[in-house]
Amino acid sequence: MARSQESMQKKAVRQKKEKKRKDKEKRRLESKDQDKNSFDDMIAYVDEFGNILDSPPDPSEKEEVELDDIEISVAKSDPNAVVDTLKNGVVSFFDESKGFGFIRNLENDQRIFVHVSSLNEPIKENNMVTFEIGKGPKGPAAMNVSVVR
Repeated sequence: MARSQESMQKKAVRQKKEKKRKDKEKRRLESKDQDKNSFDDMIAYVDEFGNILDSPPDPSEKEEVELDDIEISVAKSDPNAVVDTLKNGVVSFFDESKGFGFIRNLENDQRIFVHVSSLNEPIKENNMVTFEIGKGPKGPAAMNVSVVR
């Protein structure tokens, strides 16, 4: 059988593929040569202050510490200390028809949700109130809300 003749187009495509394959092989060999870094090049050192260094810290600058000087403990809380859970705030918004609103905490300007079920007495906008912060269904909520007189 006779061999089929190769057209100019087929020859150009074949040469292009061959060039692409050679370029890819060349790039692979170059990257393989670059990846031969030593393990020492990859190591980083950390000094006593947490700074990253390229070289190990100087052992002559090392400070010796007596084991008896190290104290590990938890700060003791005072059991007689009274924790004031009552917060002060201003009613920034309250909708009586829907039964909810928001109180602006005077300590940190945080907006706290308030529901009519947690009120001790009726409130209106701009009233000064005292309240406790509790967990509501969608985040912090005001509990035991009372008007300051």
